[in-house]
Amino acid sequence: MDAAVFVKAFAALFAIMNPFVALPMFLSLTSGFDSAQQRRAGLRTAGYSAVLAAVILVSGSMVLSFFGVSVDDFRIAGGIVLLMIGLGMLNGAGSTAHTGTAAEQEHHAQVNDPTFYPMAFPMIVGPGTITTLVLLAGSNATPAGYLTIGVALVAVLAILAVVLYFSAAIGHHLSQTLRTVMTRLMGMILAAIAVEMLVAGLTAVFPGLA
Repeated sequence: MDAAVFVKAFAALFAIMNPFVALPMFLSLTSGFDSAQQRRAGLRTAGYSAVLAAVILVSGSMVLSFFGVSVDDFRIAGGIVLLMIGLGMLNGAGSTAHTGTAAEQEHHAQVNDPTFYPMAFPMIVGPGTITTLVLLAGSNATPAGYLTIGVALVAVLAILAVVLYFSAAIGHHLSQTLRTVMTRLMGMILAAIAVEMLVAGLTAVFPGLA
C-alpha cells in the first residue's frame, strides 16, 4: 500500500466528507429522536454513505469511459467544482454543493427518515465526494491503488460512524467557533487539493504548459 496515496486520499476524503461539518445538520435533523434512535440513525447514515461511496469508487471510471470523457478532462472539471466548494467553505458558506435548501431538508426530515436523504446523499456523498472518488480512482487505476483508496475511505467512514454515533455528546462540547474554524480549515485543504487537480489536468491536456 502506497503511503503517499493513502495520505492524499484520506486528506481529500476527510476534507469533503468531514464528519464534524455534517454533525450540526445531523443534530438538527434528528433533534426529535431519543438517544437510542439517534445512535441508530448515525450508524444507518454511515452505512448508506459507505454503500454509495463503494459503488462510485468501483464504477466511476467505467461511467467516464461510457461517455467518452477522459480522466484528465474530468480532473479539470472536478478541480473547478472542488475549488468552488473549498472557497465556499472558506467564506463560511459550508460545503454548499452537498446540500439542498434548509427548508427542503427540514420538510423531508419531518416526514421521512433523514439518514439516506439528505444526510448520506447529498450531504456526505454529494458532487464533491463523487468527483474526488472518481479522480482518485482514475489517477491510481491499479489493484494496489484501489486497495489504498478503499482503506482511506473505510478510515474516513469509520470516523464518520463514531462521530454520528456519539453526536449528542460531541455536539454538546463543540462550540460554534470551533465548528467554524474546522469548516474553514477543511476548505483550505480542499482548495489546495483542487488546485493540484487542475494543474495536473491542464498539464496533461495542454503539454505546452508543463
